[in-house]
Amino acid sequence: MPALSRSASLDGPVGLDRPSLTQVLTEAGVPERQQRMRTSQIWGWLYKRGAPSYDAMTDLPASLRDALAVMLPWQRPVVSSLQNSADGTIKWLVRLADGREVEMVYIPEEDRAALCISTQVGCTLACTFCHTGTMKLVRNLTAGEIVEQVRLAKDTLADWDDRAPRKLTNIVVMGMGEPLFNYENLRAALRIAMDGEGIGISRRRVTLSTSGVVPRIAEAGADLRSRLAISLHAVTDDLRDDLVPINRKWPIAELLAACRAYPHDGRAITFEYVMLAGVNDSDADARALVGLLKGFPAKVNLIPFNPWPGSSYQCSSWRRIEAFAQILERAGHASPVRTPRGRDILAACGQLKTASERTRKTVAAGAA
Repeated sequence: MPALSRSASLDGPVGLDRPSLTQVLTEAGVPERQQRMRTSQIWGWLYKRGAPSYDAMTDLPASLRDALAVMLPWQRPVVSSLQNSADGTIKWLVRLADGREVEMVYIPEEDRAALCISTQVGCTLACTFCHTGTMKLVRNLTAGEIVEQVRLAKDTLADWDDRAPRKLTNIVVMGMGEPLFNYENLRAALRIAMDGEGIGISRRRVTLSTSGVVPRIAEAGADLRSRLAISLHAVTDDLRDDLVPINRKWPIAELLAACRAYPHDGRAITFEYVMLAGVNDSDADARALVGLLKGFPAKVNLIPFNPWPGSSYQCSSWRRIEAFAQILERAGHASPVRTPRGRDILAACGQLKTASERTRKTVAAGAA
């Protein structure tokens, strides 16, 4: 990839794979005998030590740092705001170089600490229970912008010291947007995140969530082999057509066939199922779900609906959720009920929508 073609993105070296980075060094006049060493140095600065700029890469010659600044302009995304929930969840509003914004969320638990990252500014899916789905799609994130979310979180958490226990152990691609509609950039970013000489998060600790872009599921299985999560939410095509409109293109049978073919390596595929009172939460729905998942390892995350302004849905009662879970568990499917995290800062599942977008809507409504 020609190095100069990336300058408009202002990602600098972040998101480039090693061959592309080596190509930049070639164009910068670095002798061939030094290119491997310099590539490794830059890689380490970016993903082991969290360098915020070329100037921080102090073992590179000043002349090379100056050349890189011209060839690959680097303007990192910045944190517009940071909110801390009472339960320890952190939500960042991240402003990109073009002024657009996305959200990401850090969710610490006893045995893991996951970062939920975004892949698009806005979303095209229009899932009716999801706040993000009320936004219009603006654009895909670049690979660099996806990786920078991880780097920004590690900055906030002071998580660059390899001698200390990791504060960020898992990545879940469940933020704003449909990841598989931005697959090439996502793939490049996750390869860096999972690189043992990069950020170094095991593919077993990376979960890729999709609403059902069936053709890309096979590609993700071949390229990434990360954990897979499916936003299912209904057991019939008629209902799923309404809740998750992408189902009209790739219905449940096609989606489940792709899941059965996914290289799960003995690990259960996770199915996300938001609990909507009187909509998808009956015992009959639970039994139908058991039937759909027959024949391959599956775990069902039951998600109490997280309210957001303007939504017409109600969360199922706790008694109804427990009854639904018992039917799944008796059939052999683990069905944990996801504890809502970050509700007080609108960081829970289905609540992400950039603060700037909310503000614009509020101002517009006030002026009407």
